[in-house]
Amino acid sequence: MKLFEETVESKTLFRGKIVTLRQDVARLENGALASREVVEHPGGVCILALEEDGTTYTVKQFRYPFGKVVEELPAGKLDGPEDHRLAGLRELSEEIGATPGEFIYLGCLLLSPGFCTERLHMYLARDLHFGPVHPDEDEFLEICCTDLDTLYERVMAGELEDAKTVACILKAREYLKREAGERT
Repeated sequence: MKLFEETVESKTLFRGKIVTLRQDVARLENGALASREVVEHPGGVCILALEEDGTTYTVKQFRYPFGKVVEELPAGKLDGPEDHRLAGLRELSEEIGATPGEFIYLGCLLLSPGFCTERLHMYLARDLHFGPVHPDEDEFLEICCTDLDTLYERVMAGELEDAKTVACILKAREYLKREAGERT
């Protein structure tokens, strides 16, 4: 089995500030044609900023699609073809005013590969130096501090719902456990 679909036709239905929606026709392995709706997204970054004592930073912000405040790790979208590492450094500075001495790549997630092209890159930031925050003009945030173990417990209890935040916390925690194991 080849597991491949070939785009036969593509039509842009909507082009917005953040996403583009297109409708494609794809030829399947068996030769049949199928409709595919695709949301094009430039991708994003998510950063777990960690102090030496285990303190981490989250931000609370109102998320319009859900009509409620959501607590998340510092994150943001890429500006077009922007390098995800540079975007991560920019978002960390904008949202919590931090510049890391160490910036560790934790990997990439395909957030909803059934219909969306968004790739989310995750980072662990350490050796933090702080300056002023400078969020986007349409971004209103409340910065919160807690320790990584508490964040992990909140993930496991279902209290943190944001997928990128959950994944980044779990990846960072595992990275740190493995790093500590290597030192002993």
